[in-house]
Amino acid sequence: MRITILCVGKLKEQYLKDGIVEYAKRMPPYAELQVIEVADEKTPANASAQSNEKIKESEGKRLLAALLPNGHKDKDAYIIVLDSAGKNLSSPELAQKIDTLALGGTSHIVFVIGGSLGLSREVLQRGDFLLSFGKMTFPHQLMRLILLEQIYRAFKISRG
Repeated sequence: MRITILCVGKLKEQYLKDGIVEYAKRMPPYAELQVIEVADEKTPANASAQSNEKIKESEGKRLLAALLPNGHKDKDAYIIVLDSAGKNLSSPELAQKIDTLALGGTSHIVFVIGGSLGLSREVLQRGDFLLSFGKMTFPHQLMRLILLEQIYRAFKISRG
């Protein structure tokens, strides 16, 4: 199984980098992990709604370019987009989702995390599944660590 985390922006905080490194070290028995970062846009203070949409569109184009190299989706990839409007799963339910995908022949799962303003409509539409981590808002950089911990936990749950 291959797991890709496709995200906007680079990690800035050392404690987040350390956490990512720790979970990345734990993944090899379960899956090959890849993290792909695309550049984020600077968001001006007091930006208009129209300006925010343009920022999401710019970041979305970068995400789609990384998601669809040469304009084509990896046919084996299942795309899970993180969005507050998505389905809220428990840790065991996420484990079951990953197991079901693997049993169905999926060899590559791509998790997509947007920037501080969220994701463009085009990226949301490209997803095979929308996943929510609840109604709370998390910084997108912290979300990367939370997601990786939950992926690791899902594999541990599946292995008993």
